[in-house]
Amino acid sequence: MRSCSDKNPTTSQAEMHSVSIIKTSTCLRCESRSGLSVCSKLCYAIGGAPYQITGCAIGFFLQIYLLDVALLDPFYASIILFVGRAWDAITDPTVGFLVSRSPWTRFGRMMPWILLSTPFAALSYFLIWYVPSVDQGKAVWYLIFYCSFQTLQTCFHVPYSALTMFISTDQKERDSATAYRMTVEVLGTLIGTAVQGQIVGMASAPCISAGEDLNSTDLQVASTGNFTENAYMIASGVICSIYFVCAMVLFFGVKEQKGNALQNKTEPMSFFQGIRMVMGHGPYFKLVMGFLFTSLAFMFLEGNFALFCSYTLGFRDDFQNILLVIMLSATLAIPFWQWFLTKFGKKTAVYIGTTSVVPFLVSVVLVPSNLIVTYIVSFAAGVSVAAAFLLPWSMLPDVVDDFKIKNPDSQGHEAIFYSFYVFFTKFASGVSLGVSTLSLDFAGYVTRGCKQPAEVDLTLKILVSPAPIVSIIIGLLIFISYPITEEIRQGNSKLLNEQRENEMDSDSTELNVV
Repeated sequence: MRSCSDKNPTTSQAEMHSVSIIKTSTCLRCESRSGLSVCSKLCYAIGGAPYQITGCAIGFFLQIYLLDVALLDPFYASIILFVGRAWDAITDPTVGFLVSRSPWTRFGRMMPWILLSTPFAALSYFLIWYVPSVDQGKAVWYLIFYCSFQTLQTCFHVPYSALTMFISTDQKERDSATAYRMTVEVLGTLIGTAVQGQIVGMASAPCISAGEDLNSTDLQVASTGNFTENAYMIASGVICSIYFVCAMVLFFGVKEQKGNALQNKTEPMSFFQGIRMVMGHGPYFKLVMGFLFTSLAFMFLEGNFALFCSYTLGFRDDFQNILLVIMLSATLAIPFWQWFLTKFGKKTAVYIGTTSVVPFLVSVVLVPSNLIVTYIVSFAAGVSVAAAFLLPWSMLPDVVDDFKIKNPDSQGHEAIFYSFYVFFTKFASGVSLGVSTLSLDFAGYVTRGCKQPAEVDLTLKILVSPAPIVSIIIGLLIFISYPITEEIRQGNSKLLNEQRENEMDSDSTELNVV
């Protein structure tokens, strides 16, 4: 049997070209049937770790770092957290648009973005966790480097997310690769929590008893005397190294497939045309809005859990271990949710997975403070966190496929679809962090206090229980109208496979005629 690269030496040049194209089409079909290798899926999955490692470290620790280490006023901290995320209102859709207009290179269309943004993103991330020696302008420092990191991380993550559509044309293979990716990403949150939490936990800043002056000479020496600050810098240095290694594994381990013929023939559209196009697609809009609110729920929990454990529950020296238990549980639960959505459907998995966290959100506030109970509740809550990680990225390709079926003459816009979802996720994080920090400011939060006023305890309880529960309810109500059922998803997959085969047959026939 001849391989796909065999050539007949007596064949004319035109015939050789025709046969080459035909055999290339046949090879693509064979590749689709044989599927992605485990190595390719793992390399692809490892590329998702940097986003989650840095996102977890920022989500859990940046608020408490700005308040208790950098000693920023809560108002300025809330501005930094909100503006940094709101900046993505420009960067995410813009990068998605630019990626969709990028020319194909020998490395692909997505890979150059990933490669070039990595070193600058790592540098910006490191500088977020550095305390400048001057007091004036400290808030501006953090705002600049936080926004810079968000922009550069967008240049990495938007093309990486869209790469899902270019590693395989087979929907089952994409779902399988997404499961690998979500497992590694949740493992990334575990790594981010472990690295940041354990290193910083060994050098926690001393609290201030009532009556002590925050601006006293001794306290200033202690606050800038480097031990806690150095711990944050060491942790960020380790994370930056992991970021770079993961990016290199992705770049060298994954081959980006070029789009099909119809996709290449599609006329490019303007930025605002792209926005109207993706937001005007009903299933995509409902999916994004539903996950906007469910993501907001978990962001409220993520952004305030460290403060809640430290002050309301009184586990100041244990919160990093509690966070580690949540992420460990989430990592272990990913294979279960992948099996569940395959067995019962993705929409059912959304309802079961998202609502499963509600009893634990209630119990963590109502049950009297107990470290063992808190560990048990945290482990159980991690199961729901895993569903929140896996399901959005598993369902996005279904929406893109649905758009392709309904708009056969408008293809090649995957990066725009993914960029808007990334934007809404980050926007939810910005809203939660901004609202949370402002609420604590209004409640009378005492920077690095050993105890907080009763109003702060009440605020933290609201932010980690009622606020997430309300957001989950709103998100699930939106999901009721989400139209892509398992039957529709499978039908779309079948139609797209037939369309690809017809396109390859048509190309082969045209070349034979020539």
